[in-house]
Amino acid sequence: MNSQLTDQELLRKAKFYGENALRWRRKFMGLLPEIQRRRLFERKGFSSIFEFSFKLAGLSEEQVRRVLSLEKRFAETPTLKNLLVSGTVSVHKLARVASIASPENEQALAEAVKILPKHALEVFVRDGLLEAKIEEKLVPGHTLKLSAEVTERLVKLQEKGLDLDKLLTEFLDQREQEIAEEKITIAEKLNETHSRYVPVRIKKIIQKEHGSKCSIRTCKKPAQQLHHTQTFSLSHLHDPHYLAPLCKAHHTLAHAINLKVQEKRTALPSEFAAHGTSLPHTKPD
Repeated sequence: MNSQLTDQELLRKAKFYGENALRWRRKFMGLLPEIQRRRLFERKGFSSIFEFSFKLAGLSEEQVRRVLSLEKRFAETPTLKNLLVSGTVSVHKLARVASIASPENEQALAEAVKILPKHALEVFVRDGLLEAKIEEKLVPGHTLKLSAEVTERLVKLQEKGLDLDKLLTEFLDQREQEIAEEKITIAEKLNETHSRYVPVRIKKIIQKEHGSKCSIRTCKKPAQQLHHTQTFSLSHLHDPHYLAPLCKAHHTLAHAINLKVQEKRTALPSEFAAHGTSLPHTKPD
């Protein structure tokens, strides 16, 4: 009797049933495109696939239409289509990547929908759309904001016959070189630590390199967190070569990827052992 269960046992039972209900619901939805093709619902006395889906699984007409639409949209991306018809990934997640799916990126998208939660997937897709627009030069170019004094000095140099492109390139190259050398010097003096507090000197060099904005190319939001691209729990180092300033959304995305990848790696050894295959080499995050 459920009344005799402890709170923990009751919650565990509810989660088990809930997770399995969602799993079988996804499996059912994956069958709909083939049921539609065969008109199987007609042969079983249903007036439409919508009635069939509602009576057998409680699906709304909108949910059914979304599944059928996605199956058509994934015609040229068989990996994503297979995730849909096999019920491996939810329709909601697959719908989020449909707008940017192509034969060239479907493998990356398939991996993303499997490991990322919904909110992180939204950021991932938005970045993909912006990146594509930048590559196609659909995003307007930036306007340089220079003070009147700097503009006047540059004009004078140009009037003297100096090549401003060459002059500015040399300055930028020198700046990058100085930052690189300072990061090397800092890294050489680092000691392992269990404190997640990033020393001021390291924060300053990261800010000098990236400014105050998120370091993701497509993002213009202010940076709010320093993210360890090489997992801190493994390295115990605040190496400036592996620190990136991120906004809240991209920091959440980065941690979601790290967490899911770590979970996946933990599960891999037994799976590979079962197939007699060695675990592939992976670099630390």
